[in-house]
Amino acid sequence: VPILCYHQIRNWRRTDRQVDKDYIIPPETFKAHMKMLRDSGYHTILPDELYDYLTKGKPLPLKPILLTFDDTDGDPYKIARPELTKYGFKGVYFITTINILKNKHYMDKKQLKQLSDDGNVIACHTRDHTNFKKYKEGDWETQLDGPKKKLEAITGKPVNYFAFPFGEWNAAGLPQLHTRGFKAAFQLTEPRDHNDPIMTIRRILDCGYWTDKTLYYHITHDFGR
Repeated sequence: VPILCYHQIRNWRRTDRQVDKDYIIPPETFKAHMKMLRDSGYHTILPDELYDYLTKGKPLPLKPILLTFDDTDGDPYKIARPELTKYGFKGVYFITTINILKNKHYMDKKQLKQLSDDGNVIACHTRDHTNFKKYKEGDWETQLDGPKKKLEAITGKPVNYFAFPFGEWNAAGLPQLHTRGFKAAFQLTEPRDHNDPIMTIRRILDCGYWTDKTLYYHITHDFGR
């Protein structure tokens, strides 16, 4: 099942490096990519549907795809939300809780609640986007338990899904996710853990410089590993 990952949705600045453009997609490009998905017959699914498919073999709609948005940036609310609504799409918003209303460029609690009420999924992306590989002792409570409870208080719904900051993970930390009630976790492009694939689900970035055809190629060729 293809899973796309987004961060900032804005026009490039002169100071943006090439590597930054992997994570920054211009609004018009994003809109064109969403239209391409709709025109190509894709149907968005949510993590519970993906989980049931992976663990129970429950069928999915024709041409399923999962859209994910990381880091609490305001762009996915202001720009992505109207586009997804236009096509009847839903998404998953992985929230770094320290960024909630950090400044005018980030989402606030009301916007997170609205996304949840719209039928999207609010999920955990740690407290402050530190590297999962380095967590020990009290870090698990700070980076997983606290943010999970905070997001559940905002939405009034369980928070069952997690995304690794920078897409980086280690096998030694995966049992902590199970212990804390997460059903699945999402990385980026590394191969899944053979012993715990549900906690290392792969995603790809929809890079800001990709054309519609490039994105379609990666959707149809980059998954299944």
